[in-house]
Amino acid sequence: MAVTVTSEYDFDTPVDRRGTWSVQWDGIADRFPVPDLLPFTISDMDFTCAPEVLAALQRRVAHGVFGYTDWRNDDFRGAIRDWFKERYDTEVDPATLVYAPSVLNQISQLLRMWSAPGEGVVVHTPTYDGFRKAVTGLGRELRGVPVNDPELTLLEAELARPDSRVLLLCSPHNPTGRVWTDAELGAIAELCERHGVAVISDEIHADLTHEGYVHRPWTRYARGRWALVTSGTKAFNFPSLSGSYGFIGDPDEHAAFVRRMDTGEGLASPAVLSLTAHIAAYREGGAWLDAVRAYTYGNLRVVAERLNSAFPELGWRPPQAGYLAWVDLRPVLGEGVGDEVLQRELVERQGVAVMPGGTYGAPGFVRLNVGCPRGKVEAGVGALVRGVAAVRG
Repeated sequence: MAVTVTSEYDFDTPVDRRGTWSVQWDGIADRFPVPDLLPFTISDMDFTCAPEVLAALQRRVAHGVFGYTDWRNDDFRGAIRDWFKERYDTEVDPATLVYAPSVLNQISQLLRMWSAPGEGVVVHTPTYDGFRKAVTGLGRELRGVPVNDPELTLLEAELARPDSRVLLLCSPHNPTGRVWTDAELGAIAELCERHGVAVISDEIHADLTHEGYVHRPWTRYARGRWALVTSGTKAFNFPSLSGSYGFIGDPDEHAAFVRRMDTGEGLASPAVLSLTAHIAAYREGGAWLDAVRAYTYGNLRVVAERLNSAFPELGWRPPQAGYLAWVDLRPVLGEGVGDEVLQRELVERQGVAVMPGGTYGAPGFVRLNVGCPRGKVEAGVGALVRGVAAVRG
């Protein structure tokens, strides 16, 4: 049965993104060999921004002057401080705030500061491909630990290696959508402190945590060398405006990061529209965010209903956070059908682009982006069901 979410915001009406330089829509040929596919790939949403954010951007554009800007202002810092207090019941110190063009840029800078080529960076598997590119691109060794590690024994084994320098934590986890518990985060913090491993906690999916689960910022557990990195761009759907922020508690580490960005990277002035969008989102966009979370969770329930109706053995459940459906198809396809076979069916016969699990180090899975109108979700999951049925024979 389809799920209906009542909202003052319209998420059902499609917005044509073709011809807007969209990576998901116009850049489909970069990942898939067939043009004009219906895409469910890169993790941005097909919805327009919150009207409150659009209004703030329009006012700023109407001003007409776009000179150099400073992110160290009370409006930006105060909006972030209040957002963490209201949404996460967490006090953050604005003096620990840092700014960068993107979360991955922050991560790359911190990896350069806290590790050397050849040293180990621990991640949970399956692993967001951006992490893999950042770590290996800098010449560090990616060391994977399964996200399902109940006693944390596998994690501790990797952290205990003499040259493991950083734990790159994804919280909530991408692509699985797992929300870490209070006990897990506390134990992870204790292990990292014991073994002298720095923590970089990427929390860009935090604002998309679903009802019944609680996201807890890393600042609550921080010990030793640490950074929390995040952005409003994911939850409020303005990634092309760029902009991210983070917290680094140690004054010397904080000063080193800011100095690196201001001088070595030449990025002292942020994009003013990014600051404008963040402030408006955090001050005025809460209702829109709650509505989009409810709507996308409804989309995930549609996926669950269609998949489990066609393949009861999957027993698939929506993730704890986010709008990415991470689906283990191995119970249906077995070990004999590889990603290539299913992708060929989906692309060439079903006309959809869905990210294969192998991209994240997990063959046999798929990642389906349902941050889109309900009609598109129904078309996508229908194509996935037909594709799986076809290759299964």
